[in-house]
Amino acid sequence: MRLMAWTAVAVLGAVACGGGEQPADEPAAQPAMETQDAAPAGGEMAATGTVHTVNMEGDGTRYWFAPDAITIKSGDRIDFVNVSGGPHNVAFYEDQIPAGAKEVLERAMSGRTLGPLNGAFVTAPDEVYSISFAGAPVGSYGTFCLPHEALGMKMTINIEE
Repeated sequence: MRLMAWTAVAVLGAVACGGGEQPADEPAAQPAMETQDAAPAGGEMAATGTVHTVNMEGDGTRYWFAPDAITIKSGDRIDFVNVSGGPHNVAFYEDQIPAGAKEVLERAMSGRTLGPLNGAFVTAPDEVYSISFAGAPVGSYGTFCLPHEALGMKMTINIEE
């Protein structure tokens, strides 16, 4: 199973990394933002709190989430925005999430085609993948981008009461 996962990472990484440098005329990435409007975001449980934005970025040599650590409350939503270097996705390490979180995330993550705790790919610039953390247990969530995990594209989501 682990070999299959690493093979998928290698193949996706090769496909994703073929783009080279970010064009000079492309605007610089916008900083992560927070808003107060919490519209439903797919999945079974709609967000009831703050909507946070996390940018997914890459420049051909490095790939990252901005910010790479965020603290939210249960009930908030995160909009993950493909800024550059895609395709990207949002995935969670099953052994780095609190007890009971897997079921909540599985309901909240639409378009899962790569297996449990792996969200759909966002490929177009400014495309958004949203995850509601309504009902999510308090704790730390280890998160990564499957195509760019080996290149260090990881983040931590902390959920507090």
